[in-house]
Amino acid sequence: MAASSKYHWFFKYKLYHLPLWFIYHCMWWTLMIGSVSAVANNILYTPYSIKFLFYVVFQAVGVYFNLYFLIPRFLEKGRYVQYVSLLIITIISVAALIVPGYYVSAWISGRSLADLYGVQPGNYFYFFQLNTLSSSAASMTLAMSVKLAKNWIETKQRERLLEKEKLETELKFLKSQFNPHFLFNTINSIFVLIHKNPDMASESLAKFSELLRYQLYECNEQQIPLSHELIYLENFIELERLRQEQNVELSIEMEELHLQAGNFTIAPFILMPFIENAFKHVSQQPDQPNWIRMHLRFDKHQLHFDISNSISSQRRSAEVLPYSGIGLKNVQRRLDLIYPASHQLTIQKETDQFRILLQLDLFPETLKKVS
Repeated sequence: MAASSKYHWFFKYKLYHLPLWFIYHCMWWTLMIGSVSAVANNILYTPYSIKFLFYVVFQAVGVYFNLYFLIPRFLEKGRYVQYVSLLIITIISVAALIVPGYYVSAWISGRSLADLYGVQPGNYFYFFQLNTLSSSAASMTLAMSVKLAKNWIETKQRERLLEKEKLETELKFLKSQFNPHFLFNTINSIFVLIHKNPDMASESLAKFSELLRYQLYECNEQQIPLSHELIYLENFIELERLRQEQNVELSIEMEELHLQAGNFTIAPFILMPFIENAFKHVSQQPDQPNWIRMHLRFDKHQLHFDISNSISSQRRSAEVLPYSGIGLKNVQRRLDLIYPASHQLTIQKETDQFRILLQLDLFPETLKKVS
């Protein structure tokens, strides 16, 4: 705990900047002088160390003044002319304040400026032009580049987080829209069935309770086991089979999909609206065949879903062909959000049938976790 507290104040007060400044000036003087030993002599030998201290202190003051005063008040508010003008003044001021370090170092050492640096005392601008101005501009530019790069990275991270939150919120909203839509349709079906066949209505209600349990407790994740979703679909189809009695011919082919599902995952309720739509809009003509055909199969990791239903001429133009149900619109949007490049949805509208083809790339749960 003591070590943790020590590091806390070390980073809280940004004391790690001190070694960074030391390293920066060592690198700068190594580039300027071209000798590591000469740089070490400049730092360790007392007269030169005074000059080195002037560089570190005043350039640090100039950099922090730029980062924490000029940039927030001028650059970030779009006042570019004022910012550039004040930045130039700051660089010149810092460079001018460092030059006296040469004179102080000569005075402390008891030697003349010409003896210590080979420059006459009256040649003040020699140090300013050749040393302090370029060094101050370089330190200011480097620090500003690091600061702006850090701000850019943080902004991008915030944008990614906001986008993720937006997508999650939208998915939750779409799912919340779908669930009441499904509940309304199912409850309405059971209500109709109560008057026609109370025993069948009781059996349907038991199936419906299983669907509700699954919906409320087992599918709150973004991805759920495919086997669970298949069981849910089978329960729903069985419920609809009871309600439809003998009026609709059902052809359901799943090709031992339970055995192939393995540990594959799928977004909950991604297939459900298509099945619900088929039962909702299937034709109910007494003199013609009424049918629903569904085919589910696996091809490696790709799920192929094919469902079609007969339609009557009276309902075709009014309800089915516009493809405007709330549930179907939502599932299209969810497919775009969850499987943006991993699905292919085809809608075929013909005179006597409505058909939906969906190809969906699924991956094992272990791969989902790694990615």
